[in-house]
Amino acid sequence: MPTDLPNLLTLSRIAAIPLLVGLMFLRTPVGDILACAVFSAAALTDYFDGKIARERGSFTAFGRMLDPIADKLLVGAALMLLAGMDRLSPLGLLPAIVILLREILVSGLREYLAGIKIGLPVTRLAKWKTGFQMGSIGTIVAGNSGASAIMLDFLPVSWLGEAGLWVAAALTLVTGWDYMTAGMRHAAAEDGARAAREGNRAG
Repeated sequence: MPTDLPNLLTLSRIAAIPLLVGLMFLRTPVGDILACAVFSAAALTDYFDGKIARERGSFTAFGRMLDPIADKLLVGAALMLLAGMDRLSPLGLLPAIVILLREILVSGLREYLAGIKIGLPVTRLAKWKTGFQMGSIGTIVAGNSGASAIMLDFLPVSWLGEAGLWVAAALTLVTGWDYMTAGMRHAAAEDGARAAREGNRAG
């Protein structure tokens, strides 16, 4: 049910996006640190919704459908805000592009595989990727201005965030390739089965 706690946590990730946008549009140190807090809290729900669902055995079709959508909406919105507000350096923009393209790739693969009733399980490496990705984006959202709001302006926060984004992008390439090869393998098997059926009919 959509009202189950894990599903409510998933929905909260989507609900957090307008608040994140509004806080970042303030363009103030306090706004940046609050935006980081909102993003971080939303990112944590990705861990807790799955944990609670496993503990309660309350997996639902609604949750399986919405969970990856909520993740992609949150990450996509944050990266577009950072890019649009010039909060990413030219070098920082490159891993952001890689991450967004990978999300589109995996979404397309999931849609295709769902059509032939095959799931695309989340790997352990993909979970590490998500951790680095969420942590680095949250750090960049806070930025140097957010750090100054809590008297940590001596830390190169934006630089640290972009370094983490490069790590996330590297893991993104590895996991994206794994998903792509899995999709191609299933596509080849489906084409082979179709060719065999057509050959049998022709015979």
